[in-house]
Amino acid sequence: MALKQLNAPQRARSVDRRSPSGLVKISAPHARNFTVVGNHLAQHPHLSGLAIGLATHLQSLPDGARADVRTLSRRLREGRIRIAAALRELEEYGYLARPRERTADGRVITRIYVYDNPAATRSECGKPVGSTCRRRPPVRDTVAPPPVEPPADPPAEPATTDTPPAPPAREAPPPSPEHAPAAALLAGLRTRDPRLMLSERDIRRLAPAVAEWLARDASPEAVRIALTTGLPSDLHSPVAVLRYRLAELVPPPLPVSAPPDAPRGGPPPFQTCDACDRAFRSPEPGLCGDCRPHEAAAVSPLPRPGLRGDGRPLCTPAA
Repeated sequence: MALKQLNAPQRARSVDRRSPSGLVKISAPHARNFTVVGNHLAQHPHLSGLAIGLATHLQSLPDGARADVRTLSRRLREGRIRIAAALRELEEYGYLARPRERTADGRVITRIYVYDNPAATRSECGKPVGSTCRRRPPVRDTVAPPPVEPPADPPAEPATTDTPPAPPAREAPPPSPEHAPAAALLAGLRTRDPRLMLSERDIRRLAPAVAEWLARDASPEAVRIALTTGLPSDLHSPVAVLRYRLAELVPPPLPVSAPPDAPRGGPPPFQTCDACDRAFRSPEPGLCGDCRPHEAAAVSPLPRPGLRGDGRPLCTPAA
């Protein structure tokens, strides 16, 4: 009784006589507004001082209080990086959990669960006391539902019917004989670029498009150049690139050439008259319209000065 009547300094001095150095703790009972903190947290050998203080502060907050990094940084006057590091420490040793949950209206939120005695709750996840139990739901005292008695007569099992086996995956049909040149061209693309190593299934799917190019009088070399020139450096899907080029760069068919016997359009060519050396248009050489024989004209062409009737030059008399 005499010791209880002493005030705090007298009690401290009395303790100092027994322990001349070290900590002297002066305790007073709390009637209200207090938080119970276990020594497993207050004297934790691995947590930092900021993490211990942050855990004590979180345990003193009521349910529903804001406990994000920004709010804690403003309330404790610490930087956000240090607050985030302290929260990770508490998560590592089981004093904190921050799972992401989906609400009834579809929003995704982060719940913050604070454990004041993780050693008592960690046994539910089958881990020893020294390990961590992260991202676990809050521990709540729930009343176990009453046991359900099994029915007297179990329901009869439904009759099982033999289900037919699933049909095998449909493979692309083999290339037809008219697509054989196109398939050979696609199989040889890997000699131009090793990245164009196509499977048999891809070749069967692309062969009709290549056959369409060949049917439009595109040479096999022209098809190879169109499919292998200017490929991207990071070629992730060669089949998609080839399918796109075959569909978008298909050449038009060649125009139909006119038959060789069909007459050409335009005027006939120029010809030289055999009689008067005058130019005229005619599909065949011969006489012009003025020199052609008429019904009253002679058959032979008209003589010209200095020429005989047969067109030979006149003999010049000797001097």
